[in-house]
Amino acid sequence: MSADPQESPCKARHINHVCIAVKDIEETLAFYRNVFGTGEAEVEDIEDQAVRAALVRVGGSQLEFIEPTDPDGGVARFIERRGEGVHHICFEVENLQERLDALAESGVQLIDAAPREGLSGMIGFIHPRATRGVLIELVDADTARR
Repeated sequence: MSADPQESPCKARHINHVCIAVKDIEETLAFYRNVFGTGEAEVEDIEDQAVRAALVRVGGSQLEFIEPTDPDGGVARFIERRGEGVHHICFEVENLQERLDALAESGVQLIDAAPREGLSGMIGFIHPRATRGVLIELVDADTARR
């Protein structure tokens, strides 16, 4: 892969959000509202990911909170193994499908070869084995919730 950011297979525009896996989303939202002055957030069920999720604006970025709804699901296993905490970082990119294709051609291991609907827009994940242990989500700039 090229070290020149202009030639990179997946130039990130900015961090769209940082996601935190939690056991109780309502309690967590109340804590962030009371301690950090974040606004109200709508909690949504994301059935295909087995989570309840909410996006909270913080300055020019966002926090996403996810609570598992399936005790055998991936987020529940994550919390069981690692405890509550940072789950993933989401970069906003242009032309998500092109970025996923370019990453795959560069040998980067993907979880999603094609974009899918997520809370923050059309998304795709890069496997943490490819990113030094960090789960990276990409969101298409044209569909990104801000």
